[in-house]
Amino acid sequence: MTDTKDLVEADRRHFWHPFTQMSTWIEDEEVVVIESGRGCWLVDTEGRRYLDGVSSLWCNLHGHRVEAIDDAVRAQLDRIAHSTTLGLTNVPAARLAGRLAQIAPPGLTRVFFSDSGATAVEAALKLAFQYHVQTGMRSRTRFAALGSAYHGDTVGSVSIGGIEAMHGMFAPLRFDVVRVPTPDCLRCPRGLDRASCRLECADEAVQILERHARSLAGLVVEPLVQGAAGMIVQPEGYLSRLAGACGRLGILLIADEVATGFGRTGTLFACTQEDVRPDILCLAKGLTGGYLPLAATLATEEIFSAFLGTPASGRAFLHGHTYTGNPLGCAAALASLDLLEPMLETLPARAERFGELLEPLADLDHVAEIRRRGFMVGIEVMQDPGSRTAYPADLRTGHRIINEARSRGVIIRPLGDVAVLNPPLSISDEEMELLVRVTGESIAAVTEA
Repeated sequence: MTDTKDLVEADRRHFWHPFTQMSTWIEDEEVVVIESGRGCWLVDTEGRRYLDGVSSLWCNLHGHRVEAIDDAVRAQLDRIAHSTTLGLTNVPAARLAGRLAQIAPPGLTRVFFSDSGATAVEAALKLAFQYHVQTGMRSRTRFAALGSAYHGDTVGSVSIGGIEAMHGMFAPLRFDVVRVPTPDCLRCPRGLDRASCRLECADEAVQILERHARSLAGLVVEPLVQGAAGMIVQPEGYLSRLAGACGRLGILLIADEVATGFGRTGTLFACTQEDVRPDILCLAKGLTGGYLPLAATLATEEIFSAFLGTPASGRAFLHGHTYTGNPLGCAAALASLDLLEPMLETLPARAERFGELLEPLADLDHVAEIRRRGFMVGIEVMQDPGSRTAYPADLRTGHRIINEARSRGVIIRPLGDVAVLNPPLSISDEEMELLVRVTGESIAAVTEA
């Protein structure tokens, strides 16, 4: 049997966890050590089972230990685990590039592989900048992004990020960005109601883009949902309004679908819900079904053509990673897509069922708003929702809620005082009911105490 005590000691002595205040982790946290999983369930070293209510950070689509993906990775291991794509290609990478070009929004024909959402966005920024330089538009050196944006943790993606708690520390390293206000309907600065407003927030965003158009290489946006901002759901029509302005003004639209892609919002890609065709599309997380780190940046043929020339012309995209087009990751992605595509017809109805289950939680005294698009859910709690009074930060209310849920056998995650639910797309109705019930019980237990 695995010695949990030794593992916890080794973890606390040596493992530096992401997005974690380690003094709290070392001194106070009850460490759960995951040893195995199957379907939507995780199992720790003590044999306790937990429903994976956040898809192991929004990436697991089909559950854990999926036979078809396991078999694809094992079969690839019998051939080769990795070979460089500098001067070579490999079978799964070539097949996956073709597959992505087929299923992506029309016009995205070229695929650049990397290994995480941040690197997919970083590649997109450099592609957009170099494209404008090489097409004679050297004044277009800046980027626009939404307030409260999160696009990863490389220096470029941090620069376009807009979450002070995550990005403020690195202000001296960040380049200047044109900031478009976040369309946060709960905190609408005009005091408008989502059901009756005329998208004044989109009008303001378009005006900002118009003022800075001559200097903008691209607008980076998470379509429909700003995930790390607290599952902020954009009002219907907002994305298409921004996309139309970008097309009219010659600004490249960079859609960061790292979190929203592969069925998370109820369709294969979120931007298609408003018939938006981005110039550049960033993918990661669910690309491999949550099995292996792999990312892709897709671009149009027009953008790709601007990089063509002689070897001496200096027009090549001199950017890449050791594991670009890794065969194991690409094999997992191909198997995941085989499983995902038949699911797409049923996803909207199942997402709607998820929403129906969540509706009663809105009646809890301290729930200010339930935000949902597809399977992406944020439940924001406040000390007084009527006056929009938040809980004091030192109470760590969101953290206490997720600890309460964990004690009841469900894993969810907080973004401040927003409880995030984002389960595998394969979750059953019974598991959905459990996830929602435990989340409601946990919110009530903490906020009513």
